[in-house]
Amino acid sequence: MSSEIAVRVDDLSKCYQIYDSPSARLKQSLMGRARARLGLAPKRYFREFWAVRNVSFEVPRGQTVGIVGRNGSGKSTLLQMICGTLNPTTGDVTTRGRIAALLELGSAFNPEFTGRENVYMNGTVLGFRRDEISRRFDEIVDFAGVDAFIDQPVKTYSSGMRLRLAFAVQAQLDPDILVVDEALAVGDARFQAKCFARLRRLKENGTSILLVTHATEQVVTHCDAALLLDAGRPLMTGQPREVINRYLDLLFGREAQGDAAGTAPVNVAAANAPASAGAESARAAELDTTRERFASRPNYNPHEYRWGDGAAEILDFELRADETAFPTTIAVGARMRLRLAIRFGREVVRPILGVTIKTKEGVTVFGTNTERLADARMRDVGRAGSVITATVGFDCRLAPGDYFVSLGLASRQGDGVTPHDRRYDAIHLHVGSEERLFGLVDLGMTIDTSAADGSV
Repeated sequence: MSSEIAVRVDDLSKCYQIYDSPSARLKQSLMGRARARLGLAPKRYFREFWAVRNVSFEVPRGQTVGIVGRNGSGKSTLLQMICGTLNPTTGDVTTRGRIAALLELGSAFNPEFTGRENVYMNGTVLGFRRDEISRRFDEIVDFAGVDAFIDQPVKTYSSGMRLRLAFAVQAQLDPDILVVDEALAVGDARFQAKCFARLRRLKENGTSILLVTHATEQVVTHCDAALLLDAGRPLMTGQPREVINRYLDLLFGREAQGDAAGTAPVNVAAANAPASAGAESARAAELDTTRERFASRPNYNPHEYRWGDGAAEILDFELRADETAFPTTIAVGARMRLRLAIRFGREVVRPILGVTIKTKEGVTVFGTNTERLADARMRDVGRAGSVITATVGFDCRLAPGDYFVSLGLASRQGDGVTPHDRRYDAIHLHVGSEERLFGLVDLGMTIDTSAADGSV
């Protein structure tokens, strides 16, 4: 991978002047200049709003950097300054090569022009020569799937057709830097898969990509690094998994609650290490409903990510594959049983237990909870001081590899959900080799062949 820097952002900031009334804006315009001529100290009739403040990072050539943050954190403003459509208040942006931006797909199209005319116009605006666009024209139309309508006015297109054509223009012309701001959140699953396949090819060819999305799995799966913004300021840069964990803190309130319930981000190498002697001695132990034993069990990931308000907690777990307790390796097809001990520290109304299984890269393979499963509802109220057990059963149809089980206890209050004990990547599963399949899951697929004439 090249060490050449494609994008460099140095101490970038953007400030807006907020006026409470039109008269305040007029006073600032007139009085500000008058006081300056008289040599008087300036007086402000506005409030400052810093949409982005003191952001610095670099994007090497051929790498993908994800930018995450809550709504209003400054992500779109930052991308606009990188693309040059917005001037920064302070700081500098240096880019090398041609930039294509998927900020608001289709917004640059003229609805009165045909799709063909818009392709050439949009490509020209992006800095491409007409002969370059002509060479790629058929690929653009084929990718967008609008060949039957390419000579019709864009105003007759559906929103999906405009979206596909706009993406095709931007991505099929091989930019040096591609900026994507939530543009892939729309469109159907097939189109999104097609888009990400194209992004992978661009990256392999040396394109640097800046990806803004609220889909955390996309960041973990597709990005080499990530940046977390909050209130316009950079909170964290680093490995995607670690940054996403911090982002989840912000979303679910753990930042405000402190780190008492949290641990370090997941470390897959440590999770795969052999069980300690203490853990081995606990292998045959029954589920403990009296005290915290979770961390002493084999298969426990010591670098789980845990948070919650403590109103309820998961004390212990027992994992079995068929009749084997705490298995080191799990066979494809084994019947899994995960028993949990749950204690309520305070009364919890409408408690919810959730279970998610992810790959080591953070891709969710399966997830559900007791509200989604009709026959799995928990009791309406968890009484303070009470302890209950729960048993999760499933067939291990996972393909060979390493997986992590995340557990969560929460309760629903109105339209919101309050997390009580969330243990992300808490239990490690290693599924043994299986020559007859590859991928993520065993679908029980069969293949039957016969001669065309019916003979064997």
